[in-house]
Amino acid sequence: MSEAGVILEATGLTRVYRHGRVRVPALQGVSLRVLRGEVACVVGPSGSGKTTLLNVIGGLDRPTEGGILVDGLDLTALSPGQLADYRLRRVGFVFQFYNLIPILTALENVELPMALARVPEHERRERAFDLLEKVGLAHRVDHRPDELSGGEQQRVAIARALANGPALVLADEPTGDLDSQSAVEFMKMVGEFNRRAHQTFILVTHDPLVVRECTKAYTIRDGKIERELSRKEIEETVPQKDLLKPL
Repeated sequence: MSEAGVILEATGLTRVYRHGRVRVPALQGVSLRVLRGEVACVVGPSGSGKTTLLNVIGGLDRPTEGGILVDGLDLTALSPGQLADYRLRRVGFVFQFYNLIPILTALENVELPMALARVPEHERRERAFDLLEKVGLAHRVDHRPDELSGGEQQRVAIARALANGPALVLADEPTGDLDSQSAVEFMKMVGEFNRRAHQTFILVTHDPLVVRECTKAYTIRDGKIERELSRKEIEETVPQKDLLKPL
């Protein structure tokens, strides 16, 4: 079991991909800890390993070496079926390009994870509407993705990520396809869910607007964690070029 208050603990994570005889190390001995209720981000240039790290935390990929505990589960010990259940029930995903199902309405997109988890229809419909109301889209529940703006689609995506009440929400460049105002609104929503439900978020980002709203930040380069920054250090550092220059 993980230490009380710690929702994620990764120790010495290594992920090596092979292309023929060539070894490509994506993660090299990554260790980090995220407390329950934190909004943490991972910041780094393209190819630094941040998305690979998110995929390992989310159970989409397995580490080559090292250990990872999420909400008391040892992900390295889970079978493929158990990992699929973990992805469905314990972790929510928000993607840069939303990944909404185009033929489904906003309400149906949010209902989908609950349907897969076999939540009764009346219960999932009620919860989906409640989540869309909380993200300010009660008036758009019957609209399909192509009828929504980018910011609205990302609101649907965060509602969908929260549908099964996950312990942890992971977001991969969630503001990368949004204008600045929509990015600010997205982070306000993250902050609201964090405050109201003590929801834990880990965000991979290039966006200083996102970093400024986090309680903790890790900088990563060449598959290695370079620095861990507290909230105070973020406030002191983000406006300066030394953090933003490598992005």
